[in-house]
Amino acid sequence: MKQYLIAAVIGASAFATQAKDIVDTAVAAGNFTTLATALQAAGLVDTLKGKGPFTVFAPTDAAFAKIPKADLDALLKDKAKLTAVLTYHVVPGKVMAKDVKAGMVKTVQGGSLTVATMGGVTVDGAKVTATDIVADNGVIHVIDSVVLPK
Repeated sequence: MKQYLIAAVIGASAFATQAKDIVDTAVAAGNFTTLATALQAAGLVDTLKGKGPFTVFAPTDAAFAKIPKADLDALLKDKAKLTAVLTYHVVPGKVMAKDVKAGMVKTVQGGSLTVATMGGVTVDGAKVTATDIVADNGVIHVIDSVVLPK
């Protein structure tokens, strides 16, 4: 019995220190189910499991719920448009909250996000609600709305 307990503790310890990429980190958080589904539909899971580093402005399930269901369903079926929307939420490099400055930030999609810092940080008008969720290949900042490329 003691051996099993020791093995369980060692296994749990190894699991706790195991690095997680951006996708695994978001899935483990539990409030990014729609984002995970969208990443899968767009074929971007492997990309965000890649070396990086990436900074992801991740919309929660509540953020996706702001989109009318018919529009969200249509977006999830349009791989090209979905890919553009999702990659618009990703910035190359690892940008921690302390390093955020107001201005334009180039995205992986090719467009630029507008970052504002007055009265809290916003990204294209979406409020940043949590910051610096560190993954082994980047960082996640949580936003309260889905932002669309201009």
